[in-house]
Amino acid sequence: MDKLRKPFQGTWNIIRFNWHFYVLAFAAVIILLLLKNHLNTSLRFALHILIALIIISTLFSLAVSCYIYDLSNLYQLSWLNHVQFGKNDTIVNIHAGFDETSSLLKTKFPGAALFVFDFYDPKKHTEVSIKRARKAYLPFPGTQQANTNHLPLQSNSTDKIFAILSAHEIRNDDERISFFRELKRVLKPSGKIFVTEHLRDPANFMAYNFGFSHFHSKPSWLKTFHRSGLTITNEIKITPFITTFILDKNGTAF
Repeated sequence: MDKLRKPFQGTWNIIRFNWHFYVLAFAAVIILLLLKNHLNTSLRFALHILIALIIISTLFSLAVSCYIYDLSNLYQLSWLNHVQFGKNDTIVNIHAGFDETSSLLKTKFPGAALFVFDFYDPKKHTEVSIKRARKAYLPFPGTQQANTNHLPLQSNSTDKIFAILSAHEIRNDDERISFFRELKRVLKPSGKIFVTEHLRDPANFMAYNFGFSHFHSKPSWLKTFHRSGLTITNEIKITPFITTFILDKNGTAF
């Protein structure tokens, strides 16, 4: 499965889809360096500390991203090895306009019927990084456009549903609950939902500073799942920065 991804593809994607953040950091360092000659010694020392913090923070976030997206087993999907899959399962993969996982799921589960849905709506999901990613990558063959409150699938028709690093793009709480209620509708009674996300927690704050506010907290996810009528049957820490919640519509463990 590693052959489906190029070396350091994840880190490069972070840079090219979010280049404006790095331009701002670089510009801030340049401006601060130009200012230092106009300050007294004590303020100059504080300025040097601020410059060092900007540089270290930027490099650290890139190093963490490299670890998560290029060096961990996130995209190897080995964290699914303990989950029982049927040879003829129906699998749904849902993304928010940038799909790095459908080809991986198809390779790992070649006998499954794979349906891919893109819920990206430019009026609701306004992240510029997603717009850049959509221009850079062609959609997985057969990808269908869908709304967060409706999937063109029959009720109780799906064995496994994946939302990998996508559901956090649904910023509105009510819309996110409606989305998970729709996932519950199409899921078979014995099916599983896999929600993989960064969390708004101390680890991600250390990695991304105030960028961690783009993620949802664990209590927020728990509230969403509860109000959607879903139960967590397992929780996997793929890395200290990435969590997968495995959800069940009737609370039975696997």
